[in-house]
Amino acid sequence: MPIQGTDNMSAPQKKILIIVMDGLGDRVCPGLRGMTPLQFMRTPNLDWFVAHGQGGLCDPISPGIRPGSDTAHLSILGYDVNEVYTGRGPFEALGVGMDIQPGDVALRCNFATVDDSLEIVDRRAGRIREPETTELVEALDGIEFEGIECYVKESTEHRAVLLLRGDDLDPRITDPDPGGDTHLRMAEPLVEEAQLTADVVNLFMEECHQRLRNHPTNRKRVAAGLPPANILVPRGAGSFPHIDPFPEVHGISATCVAGVGMIKGICKACGLDVYPLPDDCDGSLESDYIIKAQCAIEALKEYDFVLMNCKAPDIAGHDGDAKLKCETVRKLDDMAGYMRQELPKDIVVVLTSDHCTPCSLMDHSADPVPIAFYTDGIIRDDACEFSEIGCSRGMVGRIRGNDIVPIAMDLANRTEKFGS
Repeated sequence: MPIQGTDNMSAPQKKILIIVMDGLGDRVCPGLRGMTPLQFMRTPNLDWFVAHGQGGLCDPISPGIRPGSDTAHLSILGYDVNEVYTGRGPFEALGVGMDIQPGDVALRCNFATVDDSLEIVDRRAGRIREPETTELVEALDGIEFEGIECYVKESTEHRAVLLLRGDDLDPRITDPDPGGDTHLRMAEPLVEEAQLTADVVNLFMEECHQRLRNHPTNRKRVAAGLPPANILVPRGAGSFPHIDPFPEVHGISATCVAGVGMIKGICKACGLDVYPLPDDCDGSLESDYIIKAQCAIEALKEYDFVLMNCKAPDIAGHDGDAKLKCETVRKLDDMAGYMRQELPKDIVVVLTSDHCTPCSLMDHSADPVPIAFYTDGIIRDDACEFSEIGCSRGMVGRIRGNDIVPIAMDLANRTEKFGS
């Protein structure tokens, strides 16, 4: 990616805030009269940024490519995911503070519920979270197989990280996580060099189930009528990522405001600082929005660039809950209203999503997401509604995720002229 030089513009430089509303985009919902949640709900504050700015659509990676949150955020930060992406696990490990090193292999995991035949009954174990996940992790951390040490740490909600450390590891294995299926798979090597890694992952899952099935925490959950978190299901194996630091590439100070471990890990890997949130603000609840907005505004006093992630719309989409997604849209609009009043004037604001999570699919789709750019003095266009169709009427057109930062940098008067 091109290195930005020292700015030569005479216009004053502005700061940049990118707000990523995770999984916000959708498809038509029958229960919403054939509209998306963004179309169905009144959003006067989100609409204000579009009406006073420019709208468009964005393919987070490229048209027809169904993005993960990890690859989408990398693309939004301007990186070519085909060059820098090694798997989701390392970003999750970095995000929860694990000391991942070259040669390690990390995997993102779900606490899940399986029956005696290892059929998955609940992929999220009733959305178990701390402190119960912390108690379960203590029974797993430090197991060793074939000379490979296995470290485990809890992440956001029902998620955890498995970090493998030892000689001759290779991340090129298949995912044990079956995705939409219910039968737990065994990890298989994609290349001969990954046989040891696959064997260790399979041994770990077997031992994990043995240790968790009768764990006191799970006995309490069963007694309370809750599904036991009796296994960790891994996916997204990857090795230590090598990424040019974002602040060096663009010559600006940068931070992220996020509660989700994986998002924090991506930003850390890209050289962004992680702005501290209150301990009870994990990014998954609608009530976190105003708190995170306050943190983003404080961060802008210190940093030139802030990336802010709001997770809750994605959760509603994965649950297929259109009504809940509408409620998250309302909360996001309240947040946008707060930011309208509190944001400094010398700023570029980008409103977008990292991917669509249609309630009808309960998973990510390749549909483009709405995007809006706002700053003082910007040319206004015909877009006046922040929705999938409303933003499509704007002059931004249809762009890709890695176009966002260059456009924002130019609006912020932070680019150099290309040529004489």
